[in-house]
This record gives sequence, structure tokens and C-alpha cells, in this order.
Amino acid sequence: MQVSYDDLYQITSQYIHGTNHQELIKKAYDLANELHKNQHRQTGEPYIIHPLNVAIILAELHAGPATICAGLLHDTVEDTFETAEDLEKSFGEDIASIVEGVTKISQMKFATLEQKQAENHQHMLIAMAKDIRVIIVKLADRLHNIRTLGALPQEKQKRIANETLEIYAPLAHKLGMFQIKAELEDTALKYVEPIWHAKIISQIKSNSSVRLNSIDHTIDEIKDYLAPQQIPHFEIKGRIKNTYSIYKKMINQNKAFEDIYDILAIRIIVNTIGECYQVLGIIHAHYTPVPKRFKDYIAVPKPNMYQSLHTTVISNEGLIFEVQIRTEEMDRVAELGVAAHWAYKENVEYSKEKEQFEIASKLKWYKDLLEYSNEDKQAEAKEFVESIKEDILTSNVYVYTPTGEVIALAKGATPLDFAYKIHTNIGNKTVGALVNQKIVPLDYELQNGDIISIKTSKNSFGPSENWLKIAKTSHAKHKIKSFLNKQNRDVLEANGKSSLEEDFRINKINFELDDAFVEAQFSKNNIHSIEDLYYEIGKGNLSTKTVINRLTDKNVHAESLVKQMERSKKILTTNSETGVVVEGLSNPQLKLGSCCNPIPGDPIMGYVTKGYGIVIHHQNCKNASSFAKERLIHLDWATNPNRKYPVCIKITAVTHSNLLVEIMNVVSANGLSILAINANNNQNLQTIVKLKVLTSSLMDLEKMIVNMKKIRYIDHIERDNL
Repeated sequence: MQVSYDDLYQITSQYIHGTNHQELIKKAYDLANELHKNQHRQTGEPYIIHPLNVAIILAELHAGPATICAGLLHDTVEDTFETAEDLEKSFGEDIASIVEGVTKISQMKFATLEQKQAENHQHMLIAMAKDIRVIIVKLADRLHNIRTLGALPQEKQKRIANETLEIYAPLAHKLGMFQIKAELEDTALKYVEPIWHAKIISQIKSNSSVRLNSIDHTIDEIKDYLAPQQIPHFEIKGRIKNTYSIYKKMINQNKAFEDIYDILAIRIIVNTIGECYQVLGIIHAHYTPVPKRFKDYIAVPKPNMYQSLHTTVISNEGLIFEVQIRTEEMDRVAELGVAAHWAYKENVEYSKEKEQFEIASKLKWYKDLLEYSNEDKQAEAKEFVESIKEDILTSNVYVYTPTGEVIALAKGATPLDFAYKIHTNIGNKTVGALVNQKIVPLDYELQNGDIISIKTSKNSFGPSENWLKIAKTSHAKHKIKSFLNKQNRDVLEANGKSSLEEDFRINKINFELDDAFVEAQFSKNNIHSIEDLYYEIGKGNLSTKTVINRLTDKNVHAESLVKQMERSKKILTTNSETGVVVEGLSNPQLKLGSCCNPIPGDPIMGYVTKGYGIVIHHQNCKNASSFAKERLIHLDWATNPNRKYPVCIKITAVTHSNLLVEIMNVVSANGLSILAINANNNQNLQTIVKLKVLTSSLMDLEKMIVNMKKIRYIDHIERDNL
């Protein structure tokens, strides 16, 4: 069906009402239309039809103006003379960066098509780690392309369809975007396995009338059962499962179509969680539940945020069907996934950093992807993609830590894979495992619901070659290989250390090297630690004379930090304006609360004190419970407060000699200044860093926190005193 800009506007105007935003979308459409005006698709249609359809798909997900603009412009850098720099000048850095992330073509030369595809996927996944909107646009792009796949040669159809099933559909699943996932899978199956697809479609059609009549009858029964139970509102839907999921069951379980008993599904939508469990009890009271087929995804949500109660029952006519029970919000998230949380909201302050932070906190696997892309940027492209596909996209075993945290792993994973998923050091020091409080061998295959406790020893010799046969995930194997490779370089490190110490002795140098010195002096040579330094000396790539010559700059980091802290204190003491407005008062006596250090963007309140005037507190200040309510007043931040604000954050991390240096580098790279920094170890031998920085706003602080979470040693970051 031919579409036009009016079709896009009809959808966006329902939820984007700002004139400036609509003008921006129209501007993006006009530019895309102009740049693609002489281009046509394989179908013969004008090329603009493709980006326009991509934008419509994004609008149906209620994406924001920037994402829709990126959808309209996503092929301009690849297929026209427009550059990313041109887009940035016209539309700003935000839109240009999404377009750049989505751009498919690579300027590099590749030896094989397979290698090129791996490089393209690696680029896509790393781009996604920077901004998840990149993958939302990419999925919309792939969805429209696969809808029009029929115009391409058969060989290309099969290649694109296979790629869709391997990469894009699993991504949509992990993002919880069921509608897009189902269409990608069903359409791709038509090209990958056309005979199977036609066979299943035929069987569904031949059985659908009987099955659907049975569903309709069962729905009427359920309505009668629910009606007298004082449930104020409920909605019941019936459906036949999508073609691809039926195909997978027939192949993986070697079943005939007639033997798949849960093709039918009934969904019951209610208002509250309590009503979900109430309805479950009613269903089990009137129908016979199938043993071991009940799943509570409300109490334990899937890693893609999916929540619902699932039970399989036998109807009064002897037909087996699945019942899904959820709230309206759960249903919305089940269909749209991450897009339900990402949906554009009018009159809400926009911050892509804040949105990234929220999504990372909701999607456990997305945090894993951030860590993968941060750790493995030097990995071979094919190895990197295999790690993502095997360990993240196809995770389907869900187990628990002793504290109840859900960990997703690939099917066939062992306690060793679990240990490395928790932390590399735990994996390397593993000596045994308990599953459900029973000792198991390290090659035990983990099952859904297992509770795993890893036993470690500081005296462990670490991984052996045999561990590579036990580990099933690419991530664990990569870590084991890294450990074994490090053992092989230990001799070169020892030789390098001996040579340097000997030259220190000859030159009468009394200086203790540390990682901070090495990072400051040799990071440009890709040398970031003392071990790297010894290794490069041992290999002959770096002379001891070069190290000695650079010792004159040994105090660079310490002196830089001291000077920065002195400058920060000077800025703080010379700027007394709070940037806070009190309605009705022109020059009130105001003071920022030192207990909670509020910053622009935080919700605030004023507390009238005796002697100090009005003290400004964060609404979640730990002292708020002791405040007299009659002395609280409403406050607002000024539109553009022209000052820096102190704020404290607390960082929990694995103890590492390079931790503080990396923290300082992130603070500096994000344009913030350090007021104070202090580190101590707790009883769990973790490092607790108390960091006080100067920032202009909450947005700047959240941007810094997002980047700091990429430091591999850090486990948790939070605002202190809130």
C-alpha cells in the first residue's frame, strides 16, 4: 500500500503536539525526499517510500521526534552525498548520531562476505550499547525491508531472512517487542523454509475454524465464571500462536502439528496484580491444570521486562490451551517491550542519558551488552558477534543467585558459566559449586529455577585447558582463554620486570611504579598497567631508558588532582547564588542543604530555619522525615541557574589498583570537577568510593554516571545521602 507524509502526520499528531517538533519531522522528510528523489527500490517504487514506512513504524511505537527524524534520514548518509556532519549542522548531534549508528555500509575492505556481515553486526551492537534508539530504528528498518523482500532475487531473500532470524528477531525478543518479533519471524520463515511455512499455514487454516470455535466457547465460559466474582473490569482475547513458534516446536521437539497442544492461547487482562492471582484461582478451579506448565512471570519477570501468569489447562471439551493473565500495563509492555518505556511523553524534559540509565536499570541483559562492548572492543568481529548471539540474544535458562537475583544464561550453561557471568575473578577462583544446596560437578547442566552458589578459594590455581570443554558460553570461554594467555606471558613480564629493576639499581632510582603512572605516561602506546609495561619491555617493544626518562613526570596525576580540587573549592566559594526561585520573595536568604546536595533537575523543597533562612533540600533527603511540615515551602529552580553545584555519589566496586584513575578520567572527560574523593574497603573487601563533584545539572551528572558504569570494576553507583 502506497503511503505519504500525511499518513505519518496522522499518527504523530495524536501524541506529538509541539509545533516545533512537527516542523522538525517535516524538515527531515523534505530533506530525505529531496536526497532520494532519483532513487528507486527493487519494487520500482520511489525510494522515499522506505524511510517513510520506517518512520511510520516508529510513530506507531510512539517514538520521539528525534527517533522519527532518524528513521526518515537513516539511509541518507549511506545512499546519498549527505554526510553525518551535514546532518549534525541541520538537525543537531542527537539525530545525526542515531543516523550514523544505523548506517549499514562500511568503508573497510573485507576478505569474505561472512567477515563483512560480522563487522556490520559488531558495528550495530556497539552502536546500540551507546544509544538503544539505534536498534529501535534498525528493527523498524528491517521490518519494512522484510515486508518487501519478495522483490529481491531468491538468494538474497534467503540471506536476509536468515540474518533476520539470527540477529534481528532475537534482538526484538530481548527488547520485549513481541509484535515486531512475531512478524519478523513469520515473514523470514516464508523465505528460509517456504515448504514448512506453507504446510503450517495450510494446517492452521484447515483446523482454525474448529479451534477458534472452541476458543470462543471457552472464552464465553470464562466470562460466566468471572462475572459473579466482583472483578470490576476484564478483557479476554483468544489467538493461535505465530507460525514460527509452531515451526520451532515441530522441529526441536520432533512433533507433528496435531501433537502440539498449546497452539491455542487465551489472554485475560485485568486491572491489578491481585486480580491476576484471583483469576488464576478461578481458572484452576474450573479447568484441569497441566502439571509443570505454570509459570509466574509477575513475581519473577523475564529479563526483557515481560510480566504475566502462564498456565496450561484442559477445557471441558478436552482441548488443551494456554491461559495468560496480566494487567493492562503488563500487556502493553508485552507487545511493545522497551518501546513502552521509551514512548515519547509531551512536556517531559528530554535527556537521552537519563533514558539510557533507566533502560539499563530495567534490562539486565542490556547492562551485560554495555559491559561486553566495553570489555571486548579489541575482540575479533566474528568472535564478538558469536558472544552476543550465544550469551545474550539466545539466553533461555533462568537461574538464581543465593540472594534471589535472576541470571539469564544460554541453554546448556554450567556453574562455570554462571561464575564468569557474575564476575571474572569469581570464575577464575572457582573450586566448586552448590546447586539447590547440593554439591554438583562443574559440568552440571543448569536448569530453570536452580539456585547456584559458587565456592571460591584465593589459593586456586585458576582455569585449566579442561575448563574450555566445560564452559558453554562464549563469554566464559573468552575469559578462560584470556587467563591462559596471560600465563604464557608471565615469563616475558618477569623478564621485563627484572630488566627494569636492574636499570633502576644502576641509575640509583628509588621509585615505586604504579598503574596511575603507567596510564598517564604510556596509554598512547596501549599500555595501561604495570603488567603491560613489563610485558612490552620483555618483548623488546619498549626500552627501560624510555621509562626512566619519563620518571620526571611521575607526580602528574597527584598534582593534577590537587590543583583540580583547589580550583573546584575556589569556584564553590566565589559563587554564592543558589539558582533557586522563591515565589513572592525577591531576595530571600537561601542555603543549599549540605546533607543531600540538591542540583538543578532534582525535586526540591525549602525548610524555614531559625538563623539560616531557607535551606534547600532534595525531596528524598534522608532528614526529611524529621522536618516540621508547617515549615516546608515550595521552591523552583531558576530557568538557567548560572553556577556549579556540589553533589556526592557513592560507588561500590571490586578492589583494583587502577579504579581511582579510571574514575578521575571519566569525571574529567564529562566536563565535571572533583571536590573531594575518598576510598575505603568494606567488610566484603569491596572498595567504597565517596566522590564529591561539581556539576551544572542533574542531566550532566546522569551522563557522567552512565559513562562511569562502563568501568568494568564498578558494581553500583548511587547518590549519597538520599
